[in-house]
Amino acid sequence: MHAKRTALNETHRRLGARLIPFAGWSMPVEYTGIIAEHNAVRSAAGLFDVSHMGEFEVRGPEALALLQAVTSNDAARIVPGQAQYSALPTPEGGVVDDLLVYCLAPGRYMLVVNAGNIEKDFAWITRHNRFNAEVEDISDRTSLVSLQGPRSLDILQPLADQPLAPVGYYHFVSGVVAGVKALISRTGYTGEDGFELYVPSESAETVWNGLLESGGPFGLLPAGLGARNTLRLEAKMLLYGADMDETTSLLEAGLGWIVRLEKGPFVGRDALERQKLEGPPRALVGFEMLGREIARDGYPVFIAGREVGRVTSGSPSITLKKNIGLAYVPAEYRKIGTRFEVGLRGRRAEAEIVSTPFYKRR
Repeated sequence: MHAKRTALNETHRRLGARLIPFAGWSMPVEYTGIIAEHNAVRSAAGLFDVSHMGEFEVRGPEALALLQAVTSNDAARIVPGQAQYSALPTPEGGVVDDLLVYCLAPGRYMLVVNAGNIEKDFAWITRHNRFNAEVEDISDRTSLVSLQGPRSLDILQPLADQPLAPVGYYHFVSGVVAGVKALISRTGYTGEDGFELYVPSESAETVWNGLLESGGPFGLLPAGLGARNTLRLEAKMLLYGADMDETTSLLEAGLGWIVRLEKGPFVGRDALERQKLEGPPRALVGFEMLGREIARDGYPVFIAGREVGRVTSGSPSITLKKNIGLAYVPAEYRKIGTRFEVGLRGRRAEAEIVSTPFYKRR
């Protein structure tokens, strides 16, 4: 199986990116180095190619009814120009995927799903589509470029034909960027201000190069998946397949805020309602290591000498100069200040549960 390539693959090669296979795609993991790219996003700006993500359009008289049936959040609450974080729950309350829902117009939505789940999600939504609604996979013709960091607005505005300062978080406008039609969304996966630009794949390079040029004087760096991962972990933004999947419930993952039981029936509602009443058996907690050890994904977690879970995401925090992570623990141990041990190849190191997000922008 050859790894799929985004429209910017050759551009990354020219920039000297180190490419790795990720979710079936050839993706840049770093250009100048993860630390430099991470710090650029926190202090100035970083530019990411996230065109491996999937996009579906859902349209028709009952498009909203279909979304209400398959997603956990209440899609009726968003109006054209607004986006929403949501999830596709399983009947047991697990997570088929987490996703963004964009309301493009009444009866017309765009869903943005994880790269590794495109086929699975499309089949899942189609299987539950007993409504007068059409679902189309537009992933191949859509590229996604993400500009993140405190100088994002300064870098993007000169290239855009729309005023962007008034666009609120989780809102978007349609416009033109560097001469290319784009959906300009004030969203991101880094914990910083920023914009995600959905553009036709054949024009992705024009937009990318325009942003690199505009961002040069501000300290913009092209950034890869490595920095994306350290940034999102500091902001406690969950990664599908690591921090949640079909075996973890939305409530265990701390995503109760995107579960709207009051909206009416949806896949998984009964299981989630039952779990809300009884309390989820596990909780996803944030922790920091008390020594210099690094907890890596998959390392076992011990409480009172007994293995109770695993680290789902762990790495050094470049911003905070600490070693941090996320792990599932039995719900009774979820309290901030609780200490546990992480198993590191034959020995154990102490960690403490802390409040999250680890990093919040000023």
